[in-house]
Amino acid sequence: MFNGSIVALVTPFAGGEVDFETLRELVDFHIRSGTDGIVPVGTTGESPTLDCEEHREVIRVVVQEAAGRVPIIAGTGSNSTAEAIEYTAYAKEVGADATLQVTPYYNKPTQEGLYQHFWAIAEAVDLPMILYNIPGRCVINMEPRTIARLAEHENIVAIKEATGSMDQVSEIAQLTNLTILSGDDSITLPIASVGGKGVISVVANIIPTDVKALTDAILDGDYPAALKWHKKLFTLSKALLSLATNPIPIKAAMAELKLCSDEVRLPLVGLSPDKRETLVNILKDYGLLR
Repeated sequence: MFNGSIVALVTPFAGGEVDFETLRELVDFHIRSGTDGIVPVGTTGESPTLDCEEHREVIRVVVQEAAGRVPIIAGTGSNSTAEAIEYTAYAKEVGADATLQVTPYYNKPTQEGLYQHFWAIAEAVDLPMILYNIPGRCVINMEPRTIARLAEHENIVAIKEATGSMDQVSEIAQLTNLTILSGDDSITLPIASVGGKGVISVVANIIPTDVKALTDAILDGDYPAALKWHKKLFTLSKALLSLATNPIPIKAAMAELKLCSDEVRLPLVGLSPDKRETLVNILKDYGLLR
């Protein structure tokens, strides 16, 4: 249920407010394109700057618009265990199929603290959970042996791995039966080579059918085809995570492709003119713009 091409959906804004009409259109766009799952209000969805009401409403609207046609994995993580439980309970109430739980940020828990945090959420809400390990954002790395302990809980079913470490992914694959998902588009294929089953993708916001082709090839064991797609996607995927902080570049790309505005919320700001020119050229090289 939680493998293949899963999009880390942007949250579109218009005049400072969440643009729910465009959000619904994006959900339908992904369903038409064959996307295997949708993650609202993750990192790419700018969850840090959505207030509590907006966070809940984005989850509700995405679940409602999807109407059971594709799994919805709601971003309900927090650096407060109580808040994460509250968001997760709400996600279950409105019909989300699973939740994405990021490692607590800023307060830097110990490995035991990480274990107790995620275990408490899994115990409190009977909903499948995908762990999200991203030290570059959260400072703390959840170690493989901590992940292995958490994998003993029946509600903890997968992990989004964004450490960039093939050794870490290999150890997780060795120690657990969790579904491993890439957290970086540019290394979806390398992660697959050591046990990964797909990606929670940024670039899928603009080219969902191509990311789906990559993950289908991986899941089919067709590695020559997967390598072809990896090579095609690589430069664009890297640009979207290196030109500026995600989701600034992907929103700029979506604006160029008339999918949504490039509006982000402070403290994020729009892509600088020189980097936007670089992005436009990459989109042209890919064949998305003329």
